[in-house]
Amino acid sequence: MSTIYLDYNSTTPVHSDVLSQMLPWFTERFGNASSKTHQYGWEAAAAVELAREQVASFAGCEPSEIVFTSGATESINLAIKGVYRAYKNEGNHFIACTTEHKAVLDSLKDLQKTGAQVDLLNVNRDGRIDLDELRKLIRDETIMVCIMMANNETGTIQDVASIGELCLEKNIVFLSDTTQAFGKIRVDVKENKFGLACLSSHKFYGPKGVGALYMSRKNPRVKIHPQLTGGGHENGFRSGTLNVPGIVGMGAAAKIASDNLWDYGINTSRLRTIIEQSFELHCGGRINGYMKHRLPNTTNVLIPGIKAEQLIKLVNTVAFSTGSACTSALPEPSHVLKAMGLTDDEVYSSMRFSVGLENTQEEILNAVAILIEAIKKMS
Repeated sequence: MSTIYLDYNSTTPVHSDVLSQMLPWFTERFGNASSKTHQYGWEAAAAVELAREQVASFAGCEPSEIVFTSGATESINLAIKGVYRAYKNEGNHFIACTTEHKAVLDSLKDLQKTGAQVDLLNVNRDGRIDLDELRKLIRDETIMVCIMMANNETGTIQDVASIGELCLEKNIVFLSDTTQAFGKIRVDVKENKFGLACLSSHKFYGPKGVGALYMSRKNPRVKIHPQLTGGGHENGFRSGTLNVPGIVGMGAAAKIASDNLWDYGINTSRLRTIIEQSFELHCGGRINGYMKHRLPNTTNVLIPGIKAEQLIKLVNTVAFSTGSACTSALPEPSHVLKAMGLTDDEVYSSMRFSVGLENTQEEILNAVAILIEAIKKMS
């Protein structure tokens, strides 16, 4: 029996149409996009700019506001560390949330070693911040607020529009980690007043190793200091030979995801509901996160009395996780669920399921039946 994959928040397969558009750029169209003296370079540069337009359309911004990177982690590092250096004469205070991705939290920890000040907002049981608490933490030295749009472990969506308005009012850069949101829900960077936002291609059926940073050029206008130098690529914000096949793939994936967003939401939310109702009915399962505003494909389920890691080892025909793939090697309990007030036992009894385009109702029913049978054996 083949394994049923329910870990699409970790990564997605490359869409067949995306792969077909990428392949020529590995072989006969292998030019360097920075080569300005011949056809090979001109073709590569044109392909990059088409992809930039596709990603910008996906995000609701201008192509000139997109900087290509190796992925969301690099984008986050460029955003946070780039703002710290660019705004050092205006302040050194950052505000973030306790449930942010480790790329944000670890970047801020790194900056604290060099004098940055960081305050972390707590969340409620649903994983949402209190806007009034955010307002109270803002001070004259605050230069950036970092609040992710949608949480990678629970799917909880923050009120980023209100956060964006507050940051604009206070003349503070708003960075939103939108890695999990793009491709699953509508994201308009202008509407939400994002100053900076990050994307990662492999989260929406594009290739791994390529991403982007949105950097607002007006209302608000954001400045960053480059972290990679040596050639002045990407308007000087991110030097290095451009990954033309990856960028082409990211652009193609963005176009496909944008065109199919409505159907994706309907189909994945239906399958997610089957998972949740099955565990609630047969195992006393409870849902971690905000039931009202969340990603359509994501659920985090607490099954009292079992250890999720043991269940993962027991069932090798269903691929799921206990949290973020980026922290799965760490022995401590999920910092996201802990911040939401769960006990260690509750955290260790929680599992994340994230469905995708390839999943069918039959697959979901089979996966749930396998897991419920294993859970009953463990009880």
